[in-house]
Amino acid sequence: MENQVHGNITGIRDTQLAEIAAIYDCPFDMDEFAPCDLLTELARHSCALNREIAVYVSRDGQVMDVTVGVGDSVPLLDLRLRRNMKRLSYIRCIHTHPGGSPELSDVDLAALRSLMLDSMCAVGVDEKGRVTGISAAFLTEKEKGVPGIVETPVYSLKRIPQAEWMQEIEIAERAVMQGTEADEEEPERVVLVGIDTEKSLDELAALADTAGGRVVARFLQKRPKPDPVTYVGSGKAVELQLDAQAAEADVVIFDDELTGVQLKNLEEIIGVKVIDRTALILDIFAQRAKSGEGKLQVQLAQLKYRSSRLIGQGLVLSRLGGGIGTRGPGETKLEIDRRRIREQITNLRRDLEALQKQRQLRRKAREKNKIPIVSLVGYTNTGKSTLLNKLTDAGVYAENQLFATLDAVSKKVTLPGGTECLLVDTVGFISKLPHDLIEAFKSTLEEAALADLLVIVSDGANEDMLAQYKVVEEVLSQIGADTQPRINVINKCDCMAPDGDVIPVLPDAIRISAKQGINLEALLKEIEKQLQGDEKELTLLVPFDKFQVINELRTKGKMLAEEYTDTGCVVTVRMKPEFAGQISAKYGDMIQ
Repeated sequence: MENQVHGNITGIRDTQLAEIAAIYDCPFDMDEFAPCDLLTELARHSCALNREIAVYVSRDGQVMDVTVGVGDSVPLLDLRLRRNMKRLSYIRCIHTHPGGSPELSDVDLAALRSLMLDSMCAVGVDEKGRVTGISAAFLTEKEKGVPGIVETPVYSLKRIPQAEWMQEIEIAERAVMQGTEADEEEPERVVLVGIDTEKSLDELAALADTAGGRVVARFLQKRPKPDPVTYVGSGKAVELQLDAQAAEADVVIFDDELTGVQLKNLEEIIGVKVIDRTALILDIFAQRAKSGEGKLQVQLAQLKYRSSRLIGQGLVLSRLGGGIGTRGPGETKLEIDRRRIREQITNLRRDLEALQKQRQLRRKAREKNKIPIVSLVGYTNTGKSTLLNKLTDAGVYAENQLFATLDAVSKKVTLPGGTECLLVDTVGFISKLPHDLIEAFKSTLEEAALADLLVIVSDGANEDMLAQYKVVEEVLSQIGADTQPRINVINKCDCMAPDGDVIPVLPDAIRISAKQGINLEALLKEIEKQLQGDEKELTLLVPFDKFQVINELRTKGKMLAEEYTDTGCVVTVRMKPEFAGQISAKYGDMIQ
């Protein structure tokens, strides 16, 4: 519809709406920034409605849009008439401040810069609908890739420097192409939103940092449960729109998994990319996956996550290329529908099943060789990879980051008594771990479910260690790995608080420092003790003419030593009690 008034037009009479729509036909001279008649009309309507009104004008004097806001705010639209995003938009915004100051707000200035407007102009309106003053701002030279801002003084209605302000636009057009560029690509500016606790937001901030974002603001709204439409409620969502604009945010991240409806509504209200905690974790996994299987698993989880959220054409699905919440598959075309996604999911599952068969063959080979499996499990960033490196010289990437390593790594280690075992570093757990991720990584997580022994590593330097431990137990229960023997380990004992020795929970935990190599020998001895359990150790002298006995011993136990003598071979073997009983009954005359 031509000359349509946008924004919050509820409750406005048709006659008044028609008068506001008539602003589209307001004439502009080429050297006129804002006609006085236009500003007078804007002030009158803004006072009558007690709402802000914004008018977008092209550089050649054509009114492109008229939008009514809610109270003291108005949605600032991204209208651009040029392709080069580094140049000005050829659009200036003139908007009212009913009952407010004619000075520009932080939100106004942030919109000027983020939308690369020709100018941002504020018109103060008093309670009688009169113009109290007008001010404007223009962009100038960049510093480290960010345009500067020049603000004008406040002028009265009759003293607006119309021609000078139009000249300022021309000056700004040249200035924004000058100045210094950023040394490197700037990280995305992130706003965090949650309804849980500050600690949960702290963890979300760490996740955002791991993904390469820079947190510029955070908001916690205590609610018993999320609003089904906008997660935080419609009023708070509008506040977030202004706060995100003032912070010049690129993305707003919510601390819980959002529904497709919530994502669509929030993006429409806030006006920037919106993602949830699940999408953020999937993005980190997309960065960290190195092996072919790991990449396939991440792709599967991402596609399953997105298949239920193809509602409309939200910003999170319309963006091409990388960035927080957009790495991996599913971003090449917006037109990907559920049918195509189902086809991709089917193909990925087929590929993963083939890899899983290979994993099962390797697992059977290990079982045949009687090599016990010890899985390192725990919350993310507790030091599992550092511990693996210290015990095996594995050279696994280990940094103070969430999910620093993703793909499972297996390394053989020799225990103090000579027993060998396979030490497996698994993916770290986290609270609110996406269900789709658990399903996709099922084959990898089976390393923990099928392990002979679990070593649960906790972070002794983290005050939330006990809460994290509960999360680990919950995830282990979900993947069916809650029945194996386990050893509790408290890592970073050198960084624990002074009262760390009196922690009442996990009293039998072995305290180590993987980084400093403290108490690792005790851990290895305990691993060996747990693996041996009630196994029996037998020494037999096998005559040369009965060497088939040695083959039988190898199939039923672990050969610890073999020594040849003049009369035969002295072998030492460790095996389960039932096998030891069979060997003793069958070859009792050979036992030393």
